[in-house]
Amino acid sequence: MRIYNSLSRQVEEFVPLFAPKIGMYTCGPTVYRYAHIGNFRTYILGDLLLRVMRANGYDINYVMNITDVGHLTGDNLGDADAGDDRMEEAAKKERRSAYDVAKFYTQQFLADFDRLNLIRPTVMPKATEHISEQITLIQKLETNGFVYRTSDGMYFDTAKWPRYGELSTLGEIQAGARVEVNRQKKNPKDFALWKFSPAVGRREMEWDSPWGIGFPGWHIECSAMSMKYLGESFDVHLGAEDLRSTHHPNEIAQSEAATRKPFVKYWVHGAFLLVDGGRMSKSLGNNYAVTDLAEKGFSPMGLRYLYLTVHYRSQQNFTWSALAAAETAWDKLNGFVQEVKSKKQEARSQLSREKLRKLDGYRKRFEQAINDDLQFPQGLAVMWEMLKSNIPDYDKADTLLDWDQILGLKLGISDEVPVPQEVREMAAQREELRRKGKFVEADEVRVKMEKLGWKVEDTIIGAKIKKLIGRG
Repeated sequence: MRIYNSLSRQVEEFVPLFAPKIGMYTCGPTVYRYAHIGNFRTYILGDLLLRVMRANGYDINYVMNITDVGHLTGDNLGDADAGDDRMEEAAKKERRSAYDVAKFYTQQFLADFDRLNLIRPTVMPKATEHISEQITLIQKLETNGFVYRTSDGMYFDTAKWPRYGELSTLGEIQAGARVEVNRQKKNPKDFALWKFSPAVGRREMEWDSPWGIGFPGWHIECSAMSMKYLGESFDVHLGAEDLRSTHHPNEIAQSEAATRKPFVKYWVHGAFLLVDGGRMSKSLGNNYAVTDLAEKGFSPMGLRYLYLTVHYRSQQNFTWSALAAAETAWDKLNGFVQEVKSKKQEARSQLSREKLRKLDGYRKRFEQAINDDLQFPQGLAVMWEMLKSNIPDYDKADTLLDWDQILGLKLGISDEVPVPQEVREMAAQREELRRKGKFVEADEVRVKMEKLGWKVEDTIIGAKIKKLIGRG
């Protein structure tokens, strides 16, 4: 197995620290709003890497954090130490406690996590439940001489860590261009470990500490929690490409300055998801959630298939037509497996040497693709080539189900009930009548379908047939 390591800037052979056990950490969501489909491209990357490593026989301790305090709004403006706490800000807007906001959006995140068939991490620690671990880590840094005080908090002195920025390059780590620079910092690249509460008023989320009442900086939580559950050195740290510039270099600096040990061996970063060729934005109304897609008639597995079509280190462009094509492909795969599974099992003749050799060739090529830096687009190409071959359908379906342990597309186990051929033909007849403008006749067909216990939903990609609840 080979993977691109952002630290070395090259594809490397994957060699765990303590095989067959692997420690893997993914930067999780800040739970002040719904996670959007761009966020989930990163979480799908983590899921695919987890599945591939399992297929290679590794035992993975997988950790993903839940950020429910300390992530400031200035992060979007170039300075993660400035602005308001996202949780406190959301609490004011929604007129409920920050803890209730965190609980609600954590539940929504996990629901979408399950909809996309992601394997739950071994542990999902929350920042608010690990304040003592974060304070202890800051104390170690203070003892080692890396911490200084300003009027608004305790900061890490990056000048004292010569290798700071090696993950991203120093040139990419700059002070915020759209926020006022903190003049009390010794260096613009220095970052907050602990922020003091305002002198006037009080925060909902604040704790006592050796330095005063306040709350942890955004970066310190990942170091404290990853090392608690994975040890001071572990194998893989994963996140979106924007975290490579400051958040992950900060993690490396504070972790290694505290322990004097290498922090993470392999750093894996996924590229952004664009929408119609541009960045997602709340103001543009295109930062879609998984449930937004469902409301338009799309399956979460269609979205998951779409993610597989572009390599994780390349930017991917989301469009509704691209999602429709991905959904059509997934429907075809799922329908094929369901159809083969529904047929009466008959005694199979032994595969000829030629077909057995061909099937083994497809399996080998698929494994080579996914083990070569997660080349899933190549893996999908092999899959479709296999489906078009003269290998018997039963063997094709068996192979697809084996590969689906890695693809995670829930092939053959869709929540939807298989649609009888008679109902499919009626739906096709209805579509044809609608195209000819015979809407009265088309509606009569719809009524007949409903009497049989089925309904038709018109979506962007055409009519979808669903079982009526409580019927049939």
